[in-house]
Order: sequence, then structure tokens, then C-alpha cells
Amino acid sequence: MTDSRSDRFVRSHLKTRHLVLLVELGRHGSIAHAAQAANLTQPGASKLLGELEHALGVQLFERLSRGVSPTWYGKVLIRRAGAALAEMDAAHQEVMELLSGLRGRVGIGTVLAPATGLVPKAINLLKERHARVHVAVTMSTSKVLVERLRSGELDLVVGRILDTEAADELNFEPLTDEPHLLIARASHPLIGRSDLKLEDLMEQCWILPPAGSILRDRLTALFLSHGLEQPAETVETLDMPVVASLLLNNDMIVALPAEAVQPYLDAGLLKALPFDLGVSMDSFGIVTRKRHQLSPGADAMLAALRDAAASIYPHYRAPA
Repeated sequence: MTDSRSDRFVRSHLKTRHLVLLVELGRHGSIAHAAQAANLTQPGASKLLGELEHALGVQLFERLSRGVSPTWYGKVLIRRAGAALAEMDAAHQEVMELLSGLRGRVGIGTVLAPATGLVPKAINLLKERHARVHVAVTMSTSKVLVERLRSGELDLVVGRILDTEAADELNFEPLTDEPHLLIARASHPLIGRSDLKLEDLMEQCWILPPAGSILRDRLTALFLSHGLEQPAETVETLDMPVVASLLLNNDMIVALPAEAVQPYLDAGLLKALPFDLGVSMDSFGIVTRKRHQLSPGADAMLAALRDAAASIYPHYRAPA
């Protein structure tokens, strides 16, 4: 049941320009810059912000010597304002699609492994069915992608839900787990060794995902649990062409699912080292927002993802 105070706030006080201002304040951290981006005067922006804080009875931003910083209440409003504006953009797009046949834009986020197999195959299927749908792909960590999904910047994510606070807002459709191998070039000195120990690997140059990613955390825990220092030589990147080039031209190692480098493994250019990391990853899947109607283009992308997953992952079953 809708809270009457909330209903009164939305219907009587909230205007589209309030939403736009909140989003720009979140981006710029400055009333002056946010006002400029929202096509408002600075006094006008200050007045709108004051109206919001008065209507809600809470402080949304701390006024600092240089700019403003959102309070916890402000962060909630910024995220919800972004999602609301994205919904209206999606509504406009959906109307245009219905007028002119299936077209429009779909934003999809993906973690590393499905970015090299599942997602490209799904895009090819989508293009065969609906050539005019424009697809924008973002690759990053699950945490970053899910935040962009929650704010309405993305329509779909292929990744994991790591934030339990966000779980109630999201649907998760598991696809497959992601066993990781230790990958190196075929001529790496450790290839063929049957007596590898973690101490040997500590001395190698590692290619690692960014700090804060689930794989980085688990690799860190692996070394610490054995009383070892972290590898001293590291390169941090998620860019697969960079990873492949570094591996092929240097004696570096990386923990990756086989799917991410399968063509190189099949060609014999890269090989898996004979060492079981014992690092297990949670299943990744298709993440969407609850209580959100996908646009026709995004819904077609979802169908293509499910069809591609059914052809790649033997244990996947699409929802009825």
C-alpha cells in the first residue's frame, strides 16, 4: 500500500527538474556546475534543492567550502532520480520503437568470461533478428555494473550480485559457474612442471583484475592463508586484448576461466599450468531490475542471451 506522505511528495512537490538537478549534483559535486549542466541558474538550483530538503525534512547535501557532498539520504535520492529519468528515457524509446518497428538502444554490462563468448553470440543472434537495435556493451566488475543497472544506465548485466542490500531490487538468473585455470604462454618455463607449489607462483609476474573484484580478493586470500606475501610483480587490467598480448609475449601468468581464452588454448598458443588454485567463483547470471518493464529492444536482447546461453552452457535452462 502506498504511503500517503510519499504519494503527496511525488505528486505535489516533485518535478522533473528536481530529478535532473539531483543527478547532476551527484555527478559534479557542485551547485554551480550542476546548475549549468541542468540549464538552471545557480540561485534557481539552490532554491530547488531547498524545496526538496524542506519537503522531505532531511538534509540531502552537506555544504562544503568547495562544493557539496551527498548525505546518505542524498545518495538514495540521486540513485532513484537517475533510475526515474532512465525510465522516462526508456518510455520515449519504447514509443519510438513501436512507431517505427523494433529498434532503439540496449545497454548491456558484462564481466570478463561471458564478454568473450556468450555476449558476442547473443549480439549476433539479436542482429539477425532485429538489425536496427543498437547495442552498447560495457565490461567491468560486477559491483560497478550492478550499480549502473540500479541507476538505470544499463538494461541488463551478465555478472554477479555481490551487494546483499541490492538483492531485493534485482532478479538473478544463474547461467554457469566459472572455474579458473592458471594460464601462461605455451613456452613458459613452468609449463610441464609437475611439482609446482604456491611459493613458485608467488615469484611470477601476475596479471590481476582491479582491487575490489571478487577474483582479486580470493587470490589475495589464497596467498595470505598460506602465510605468503602477495606477488611483487603485477599488471592490473581487465582488457582481454592487453591480457592476451602480455601473455603471448612475456612469461606472465593469469587466473582466467578457459572460456575467456579458448581460441588461444585451441591454437596451442596458451596453456594451463598444472596447478589447482582451488579458487572457486560464484555463478554468474543475467541480472535485471525487479518491477521494471524492459523495452522491446532490451527484451529482445534478453531472449538472445537466453538462446545463446542454452547453446553454450549444457546445464542452463531458460525460465518457462
